[in-house]
Amino acid sequence: QVQLVESGGGLVQAGGSLRLSCAASGRTFSFYAMGWFRQAPGKERELVGRIMWSGGSTYYADSVKGRFTISRDNVKNTVYLQMNSLKPEDTAVYYCAARDTPYGPTYTYWGQGTQVTVSS
Repeated sequence: QVQLVESGGGLVQAGGSLRLSCAASGRTFSFYAMGWFRQAPGKERELVGRIMWSGGSTYYADSVKGRFTISRDNVKNTVYLQMNSLKPEDTAVYYCAARDTPYGPTYTYWGQGTQVTVSS
């Protein structure tokens, strides 16, 4: 059984910062990567970025590159999404997810999501 629990969302003004956390429990040894996704109202869910569970290499969507940073603490089984220079268009529900395959787009485990609202 795998459980992912996000926290840290909230309301922030444009230009501000937030840090999201995703605490994982259960079969974390099966993880290859952790991803952060977001879904804004009326839009499809999109990948914000991901970090490899071993090695820590990262990938970011162009829309957040240079503003968002993903990190992990393997001891705490926690992944973070540091969001700086937030824009109103970053408003969305943010989800963390775990991928238990070495490659590919499919993430097997998902958290419940946390709302991020950026006011202009």
